[in-house]
Parts: sequence; C-alpha cells; structure tokens
Amino acid sequence: MTTAIPATTPPGSAPSPGVRRITLDAAGLTLSALLAEPAYGAPRAGVVALHGGGMSAGYFDGRARPGQSLLALGARLGYTVLALDRPGYGASAHALPEGQRLAEQSDSLHAALDDFARRHDTGAGLLLLAHSYGGKLALTAAADDARRGPHDSGRGLLGLDVSGLGHRYAVAARELPDEHGHGHWTRNWGKLRLYPPGTFRDSGALVAPMPAREREEAARWPETFASLAARIRVPVRLTFAEYEAWWRHDDDTLAALREQLAGAPRVVVDRLPGAGHNISLGWAARSYHLRALGFLEECLAQRECAPAGR
Repeated sequence: MTTAIPATTPPGSAPSPGVRRITLDAAGLTLSALLAEPAYGAPRAGVVALHGGGMSAGYFDGRARPGQSLLALGARLGYTVLALDRPGYGASAHALPEGQRLAEQSDSLHAALDDFARRHDTGAGLLLLAHSYGGKLALTAAADDARRGPHDSGRGLLGLDVSGLGHRYAVAARELPDEHGHGHWTRNWGKLRLYPPGTFRDSGALVAPMPAREREEAARWPETFASLAARIRVPVRLTFAEYEAWWRHDDDTLAALREQLAGAPRVVVDRLPGAGHNISLGWAARSYHLRALGFLEECLAQRECAPAGR
C-alpha cells in the first residue's frame, strides 16, 4: 500500500519541492521511499533509484546546489522517479536490524514495485538507476526478472543504469566495510573539491548504518556477479567516476566485465570526469543524471523501433 509519511525528519532533511515521502507494501514489509511525478500529463517512463550501502533514498535528492536532485530533474523532464530505501534502511530498519541478503532484497523489491505499479502510472516501463551496493541489487533483480518472465503489472524493465560498481575490487578484503564503519572515507567520497559546499554538513541526514547481512555478502560479489551477469537481458550502462577507488576500471577489467554481460542487448561503459564515488552528491551529479536519463530515452527509442513481436 502507498501512503504519505508526515514530515517528522530532522531539520535539513526535508525533500525538494515536488518530492514527497511514501511507503510501499513489499509482501507485508513496509519500505519507505521518495517520489516525484510529472506536474502535467502521464509520465514517459519510471525511474527506480536504489542507493548504496550506508546511505538512504535521500542520496538521490541532493540539495547542496540547484539542479542536483535526480528526483526533481526527472519529474521536470516527464518521468516518475521513485527513490527507495532498500530493505534494512528507512521504515524497514527496525523490522530488519540485520538487513537482507541480495536474493531477499530482490524479492522485496519486486513486491514493492508491484505495489507501486498498481497505484502509479509508470509509463512505458522502468529503468533501475542504482549506485554502489544498490547496483548489486539492480543486477540481481534484473537477473531474477529474466527468470520470472513478463509481468502483468505494467512495470516492464527497460534497462539498468549503475554507477559506483564494478565486478573486481580495487581493495583487499580486509579493507571492505565492517561493523566499525562504511570503509575508508576517501574511497567513499574522493577529493573534497568534488562536492559543493554544504554537502558534508547535510550528508548526516542521508547516512545510515550498513546492515550486517550486506557486509557479510560484500566479499563474495565477484563470484555473485559472475552468476548473475549471463542472465541479464536488458541494456546496461555502467558509469565509473574519475576518482572511483573501490573498483578496478582499467581497460582490461572493463573488457572482461563486458564479456560477462554477453546476454545483454547493449552494454555501455562511461567515465565521468570530476567525480568521486558518491556521484549524485557531487558537482557532477546533474551531468550524470542527464546522461542516465538520456540512456533511458535510448532504451525507449530502441523498444519503439524494434520489430513486431520482440
């Protein structure tokens, strides 16, 4: 069920104008989210934004500079944008103190999107736009989507746009996030100059504890990715920030990544200059969001010009 949430959050954490807080029913689990819809007319498509580990849905509603919010930008350009607090965050944190593993999160995400699509127009379908750990969920959900077959809910998956995620770590296992924190600060953020003034003052409202089950799965991601990648059947776009430090993104590594995604009809790898790991909170946020929405338009055009029956 989709319901409004009263504004009871700490000062400075109120969403952008036109963005509201809702909850979704994920097969009995309540998930919170931020929602922005076009002011006029039906949406061209829907964007579902999935945040990374130790963050929240507010990651996609940055307000340190005008035009930074994905939610506000997407709605202005004619899309419905839903930024979800992943299971173990937001409204579900109390019910899931240790979070969920990726397979469980995928089930919860599919159930929540079914609930959302019953109550909101999603246009021609959905793009999963995900950051870091949220990208792991997006890839898992897309692989599960291919296995489950077409949906009757009107929320067909158009593609994946993932930033801050690769398939080979650039750090040793001992350097991954643990119970003491989210990992090395400079890997999460990069250089201070990459972010507008006020970003770190406001980020306190966005940061959340990383659930234990997410941390436990992190070291196994290279093997998990290999098991998922061959099942992806939608276009995929991957963006690596210029100063990305968690993941290897040299040419040989990216060639190997593309090979594993051989079942996807299209794989695009982009590099974003002047950006650190947390792209959507930096100076480069608007540039990235416009590129991601441009990719969505390409997915829509590809679907419209496909031969009948495909």
